[in-house]
Amino acid sequence: MANTPGFVGSPLDGERSAVLVPCAKRIRVIVHGRTVVDTLRARLLLERGRRPAYYFPREDVRGDRTESGMRQTHSAALGEARFWTLTVGGRRVEDALWSYEAPEPGIAAIKGLLAFDPAKVDHWFEEDEEVFGHPRDPYHRIDIRASVRRVHVRYARETVAATQRALFLFETGHPTRYYIPPEDVRLALLEPSETSTVCPYKGRASYWSLRVGGRTVPDAVWSYKDPLPDCPRIKGHLAFYPDKVEIEVEGEG
Repeated sequence: MANTPGFVGSPLDGERSAVLVPCAKRIRVIVHGRTVVDTLRARLLLERGRRPAYYFPREDVRGDRTESGMRQTHSAALGEARFWTLTVGGRRVEDALWSYEAPEPGIAAIKGLLAFDPAKVDHWFEEDEEVFGHPRDPYHRIDIRASVRRVHVRYARETVAATQRALFLFETGHPTRYYIPPEDVRLALLEPSETSTVCPYKGRASYWSLRVGGRTVPDAVWSYKDPLPDCPRIKGHLAFYPDKVEIEVEGEG
C-alpha cells in the first residue's frame, strides 16, 4: 500500500522528483538491541513514486564500525547509492545503510547522510512511540467516512458481501477502499491466510482467501484487527481487492 506523494500542498508538486524536508521528531534506531541512532537532526526524504525514508548525519550513527561495501544502486533523482556494513556489538550487518556521496545537483543536501534498510533494523522510535514500516509522509492524508451508499461484493456471480454500513477510506494516492462490517460479509466463504503486511498509517493487516464454488482467490480480503490509534474506526472491518472480486458501489459506474 505504497504512497505516491505529489498532491496539492506537497513539496513534490511541480517538477521536483525528490526533496529533503526537516524532521522535528526525536528519532531512534535499534539494531541487535543497541541504540545506533538517537537524534533530533533526521531529515525525511520524499521521492516521487517511492516510500519516504529517514536520513541521518553520519556522526549520529553509533555502530562499532561502518565499512563501505561493494553494492551500489542508481536513482535517476538522487544518483549512485553506496551501501555500508554496520558492526554492532561484534555482529556485522551487511548492507545495513546507504548514502549518496555524489548526489544529483537538485538534491545536494543529501550528500553523506546515511539511511537504514528497514529490513535490517529491529525497532524504530519517533519520540517514545515505536513505529512500523516506512516513515509517514507528512503530506499524506487519510479520511474515513461512514456511508449509507450500498456496497455489493461479488465473485463468480455469487454475493460475498452486501452493506449500507461501509466505512469509505479515502487515502492520498490510492483508490477508495470500502471497509465492511463483518456482519455484512459471508464469513463462511473466507479462509485465514498466513499473509500479513504493515501499513505505517493503519497498522498490521491480516488476510483471508476467498473460496466460492470450489475456486480459491488467495488473499482477496484484508482487515486490521488492532489498527493504529489514528484509524480506530476500521477495526475488524473487512476490505476486498477490486482486482480480485467485483465491487459495485451505489452511484458509481
